[in-house]
Amino acid sequence: MGKDSKSKEAKGKGKQAGGGSDETASKGKGKAGKGDGLGTCTYVKARHILCEKQGKINEAYKKLQDGWLSNGDKVPPAEFAKIAQEYSECPSGKKGGDLGWFPRGKMAGPFQEVAFNTVVGATSVPFKSTHGYHIILCEGRKN
Repeated sequence: MGKDSKSKEAKGKGKQAGGGSDETASKGKGKAGKGDGLGTCTYVKARHILCEKQGKINEAYKKLQDGWLSNGDKVPPAEFAKIAQEYSECPSGKKGGDLGWFPRGKMAGPFQEVAFNTVVGATSVPFKSTHGYHIILCEGRKN
């Protein structure tokens, strides 16, 4: 629940999710005894929403907040996919933002940092990369 309240504070501050403080906060919130693999996994399975304009990504994030995040709930992948189809300007938007499995080193800096430091099932706050503004839903991780 602490991560969700942090997300509310970071709303509209695109660079927040990629910062070191978010990484540190995420590492301490893995499921006890399960080893969530944050920072150590080799592959991540993710969906994302990409928008050129910050205002549009904030609209998408507000839909996620209103439906799930503000209640402390996780966004179901099927619902994230619907919002990605509606808002994402990336070609993957037609597939619900599905990026499939990708290895460490394939994605650009901030995107990789957020993707590999987001707990499975969690949704990132909006953040900026060289391609625009993103929201990521982490669906899995493996070595």
